Amino acid sequence: MTRIYLDHAATTPARPEAIAAMLPLLDAGGYNPSSLHAEGRAARAALDAARATVAGVLGARPREIVFTGGGSESIVLGIVGAARARAAHGKHVVTSSIEHHAVLHAVETLEGEGWSVTRLPVDARGLVSVAEFRAALRPDTVLASVMLANNEIGSVQPVAELAAIARERGVLFHTDAVQAPGHLPLDVGALGIDLLSISAHKFYGPKGVGVLYVRGGTAIAPLIVGGGQEHGLRAGTENVAGIAGLASALALAERERPATAARLAALRDGLESAVTAAVPDVVVNGAGAPRLPHVSSLAIAGAAADVLLIRLDLAGISASAGSACAAGSLEPSHVIAALGLPDTSSRGMIRFSLGRATTDEQIAHVVGMLPELIAGVRGAPSPETNVR
Repeated sequence: MTRIYLDHAATTPARPEAIAAMLPLLDAGGYNPSSLHAEGRAARAALDAARATVAGVLGARPREIVFTGGGSESIVLGIVGAARARAAHGKHVVTSSIEHHAVLHAVETLEGEGWSVTRLPVDARGLVSVAEFRAALRPDTVLASVMLANNEIGSVQPVAELAAIARERGVLFHTDAVQAPGHLPLDVGALGIDLLSISAHKFYGPKGVGVLYVRGGTAIAPLIVGGGQEHGLRAGTENVAGIAGLASALALAERERPATAARLAALRDGLESAVTAAVPDVVVNGAGAPRLPHVSSLAIAGAAADVLLIRLDLAGISASAGSACAAGSLEPSHVIAALGLPDTSSRGMIRFSLGRATTDEQIAHVVGMLPELIAGVRGAPSPETNVR
């Protein structure tokens, strides 16, 4: 069997339709959309069409769509930019303990500027308490950021409910929705949020391009200055080709979402049922919570994740121990630590994330190999014993 790629939460391969949308804009159509000549106007038309497509998927207005260089930039612009713009009203932000590092580092940046930050805990399922969120909001709170869906364990937060509470208190609400396109509905009106971040390479678009949705009337202090592009919020000549690829991939992901999400959820559930039945001391992280349909996070007691990942890779299976942004660390991720798992389980966390090309046969193959691989790893020394 050819290699089995089960790390789609880290990145996805660009789909043919997205590449086809990009190619003309990398060649004869690849002009500056700020130029006034015919070539520039053609590039502007392509940019405007992509913006309209993205806005349509999100239920937003084109003016509310800001293109960026990726998910991390979108997140930092949404958090730091919005917070700085509202500093006169207060200097307190609220987030959760299981956010992506882009969020955590953004709020750390604000802390370095004298802001105070409340990091809410999560329960054993990876969910923020609505009551604790409400209690965390203070008179000087100006922004809250809670992710829509977690990248490591797949738990889906009650964002609409949290955002409604924030709106009642006059607090802006940002959500990291990077993992959601193609898996969850993304109507910004239904979610009730002010700011939302996504990244093309998570839904079969190109790397290096993202979106920040900014609700009309929301003030943002730009991080990148130098020009008036993107409504004055993100200077620099737009990556028109990448943006066209993003728009194509996003529209297709939304069109295919109902069928794809149902199929991947069935494959994920089958994987988890088979593994937990065949292998003792395996816990499904996030079980009992609403979850992304394609993410399966398994805590495997007594099995060092690093060793298991290497053996999976040698067997032709690509998986991860969690966020690719924290790869190489021997310590359990902050997400897993927040769940309160025993140390022996937290160090054996493996994430399988399924994708469009994942088949029943591939999952059956993985399930057939895992018990033996896990048994072998449980009998092997931890790589920590060789660290100097």
